[in-house]
Amino acid sequence: MDNSGKEKEAIQLMADADKKVKSSGSFLGGMFGGGHHKVEEACEMYCRAANMFKMVKNWSAAGGAFCKAARLHLQLQNKHDCATSFIDAGNAYKKSDPNEAIKCLNAAIDIYTDMGRFTIAAKHHINIAEIYESELVDIEKAIAHYEQAADYYKGEESNSSANKCLLKVGAYCAQLEQYQKAIEIYEQVGANTMDNPLLKYSAKEYFFKASLCHFIVDELNAKIAVEKYEEMFPAFSDSRECKLLKKLLEAHEEQNSEAFTEAVKEFDSISRLDQWHTTLLLRIKKTIQGDEGDLK
Repeated sequence: MDNSGKEKEAIQLMADADKKVKSSGSFLGGMFGGGHHKVEEACEMYCRAANMFKMVKNWSAAGGAFCKAARLHLQLQNKHDCATSFIDAGNAYKKSDPNEAIKCLNAAIDIYTDMGRFTIAAKHHINIAEIYESELVDIEKAIAHYEQAADYYKGEESNSSANKCLLKVGAYCAQLEQYQKAIEIYEQVGANTMDNPLLKYSAKEYFFKASLCHFIVDELNAKIAVEKYEEMFPAFSDSRECKLLKKLLEAHEEQNSEAFTEAVKEFDSISRLDQWHTTLLLRIKKTIQGDEGDLK
């Protein structure tokens, strides 16, 4: 389908909307009280133009048009519509200019927090975190936005959503070798989930992850941590994860890299270990003297 006519129509709509905004601030416009109505009309025109730009996949132009609509909504004191337009702008810019998308989403977040809409603000902090993860590859900034989202969710008693954000932070902290922070997060989420009948099955995974972080820092710390988690959550003792940890601790104490690798292989043959676990297990294995640092 040929949409080239749509782009021309959108450009014309933008020009007409610009004229309306200009005339709304003129002396005559002010005298005869039509300024407010003209701004509302211009707002609608910018949104229509933005949607036409979207049809032809001109994402930057769509983002720019939604931004103009957002600023007019703010002028008209329509806070909710302003935030919605900034979100629309952010979603369009995501496809062409990630930094501009983040600016628009942050503008919307400021409005939502001002209105006390913290759950929706948290959702958009996650959107920003995902842009930093996938588009801009700035993990530190992604962590900051996941943490902010978690704080807002906690304040609104949305603990399950807060935990999801914290687990993202924990995973990245461990990758960045910020083990103490990762341990605190995994212990906190583990403690939060172990008494919940629907979530307690996941608690063993969080205590397993915390134990691996302890293990990298110090073998004795890991031993003490495993004992603590067994005491806190007796079901952890019978888990395959706990049994693996004990085998790894024994192999490490004996500086036996073959036994370490065998234990990992045996576990992996039943419960597939993902990239995160594999990375941490390799870091632990490298601390065994004379080890080549692989799990083959």
